[in-house]
Amino acid sequence: MSSTRPRLTAEERRAAVLDCACGIFSRGSYHGTTTAEIAREAGVTEPILYRHFASKRDLYLSCLATAWDECQAMWEAAVAGEPDPALWVGAMGSAYLTAKDKRGLVANLWLQALTEASGDPKILRYLRRHMREVHGFVAGIIRRSQKAGGIPKDRDADAEAWIFISIGLLGTVNKRLGGLLDEDFAGIIASRRRWMTGRNV
Repeated sequence: MSSTRPRLTAEERRAAVLDCACGIFSRGSYHGTTTAEIAREAGVTEPILYRHFASKRDLYLSCLATAWDECQAMWEAAVAGEPDPALWVGAMGSAYLTAKDKRGLVANLWLQALTEASGDPKILRYLRRHMREVHGFVAGIIRRSQKAGGIPKDRDADAEAWIFISIGLLGTVNKRLGGLLDEDFAGIIASRRRWMTGRNV
């Protein structure tokens, strides 16, 4: 008795292509990844891929948006699951650093956009808007924590949000370089957490 796989809807096929592309871009690079490679891994033809995404750039930017959506949902869940508002930012950081799926890919894609795609003004314009959105979200969590009495009010929420994002990028660099920082990275996180909360945690 033979069985056939059910046909995917257009929306499901687009999601499958996007999921494959996020992983491939993250493992490789923007310039080094081809749409043929993505189509092959997604189990579609290139013409089918181009029905859903006008260009490789369009697909890449969709990966950035999707990875950020997943990361934002993960951070919201981390905050919701932490009763101590002083630890909300730390819970977000821990969730990101331990993520095993595309929720943890966003910093890889940021690094690529900063380096390999630096000659593409459309990607750079998108990345500037995108990073402002990420910063706004993190700064908003910090301000919520301050209002709830978690983080001292004298901490600059905007500056601390950029530092939080920078530490995420540093963690990605550390992974890519095979543990360059070793135990230092844990020390950096602990130091920032003591500063943010005003206590030894």
